[in-house]
Amino acid sequence: MNILTEIQIESTDTDKQIKQLYQTAFPEDEQIPWDDLMRLVEEMPLNFTAYYDREVFIGFTIVYPRESFNWFWYFAVREELRGKGYGQRILTLLIERYKGQTTVLDMESPTQVCENIEQRKRRHNFYLRNGFRDTNVYRNYNDITMTIMMNGPGTFTLQDWDNITNELKRFWWPEDIEE
Repeated sequence: MNILTEIQIESTDTDKQIKQLYQTAFPEDEQIPWDDLMRLVEEMPLNFTAYYDREVFIGFTIVYPRESFNWFWYFAVREELRGKGYGQRILTLLIERYKGQTTVLDMESPTQVCENIEQRKRRHNFYLRNGFRDTNVYRNYNDITMTIMMNGPGTFTLQDWDNITNELKRFWWPEDIEE
């Protein structure tokens, strides 16, 4: 396999492939409207990274680096490239980049009854295989139960979750999200 190329993205240089992947990889209920997301990329200290294998766009990540933990906010690989090891390679790069630091992510719960339960279980197992563990902290947004996973030292509490969402609310929070 070739070495992946990483390109830091600014809101002014996102291409159509990144936007299309964002809009198709995540359920609409979990998406921040694209224009709002691009504004957040400008206003918040977000690491928005696109990944390429030679000239081929593979996927992207958005990480919110914080003092107490880094939040792996969005992580997507193009659908036709999933299962080919790219997600593993990207996650390995992220884990190495934040080595020695605590990283946290939220994902759709693999225990919630839903149409995409198998996809959720695969995603959950992928993170478990890569050193993440369940925190036993869950949040509900509208009808979606999110489980919080972490990698690295420490613990993660509901208060930690409230702290990070309160930070986000300073920049953006839709009125139609019910916690």
